[in-house]
Amino acid sequence: MTRYFTKDHEWIDVAGDTGTVGITDYAQGQLGDITFVELPAVGTAVGKGDAVAVVDSVKAASDVYTPVSGTVSDVNGALEGEPELVNTDAEVAGWLFRLTLGDPSELAALLDQAAYEAYIAEL
Repeated sequence: MTRYFTKDHEWIDVAGDTGTVGITDYAQGQLGDITFVELPAVGTAVGKGDAVAVVDSVKAASDVYTPVSGTVSDVNGALEGEPELVNTDAEVAGWLFRLTLGDPSELAALLDQAAYEAYIAEL
């Protein structure tokens, strides 16, 4: 499994032709307490950079953009009853959705862990 990041603070773990997407720990920290997560419908075709989910917090509602194009194959149903999982475990149990990759070459434009850490250190 390989993890990539966007400058909009999403992460994607890629295994084969499946990507699991969520927001970074940095992002959840900026948002504050998560109160609701609106997830996409399974089967939805998405393009790279599309707003696919919404994370509501005590501070604001924030769109979550898909790092790559594909088709939504699964959503994290646990977030319906426990949206705070995004706060407590943003980069594991707090994942948002999975997708079947439409164009794996799009991954090349994303940041690796070291590049993302360097990016947030400058914010």
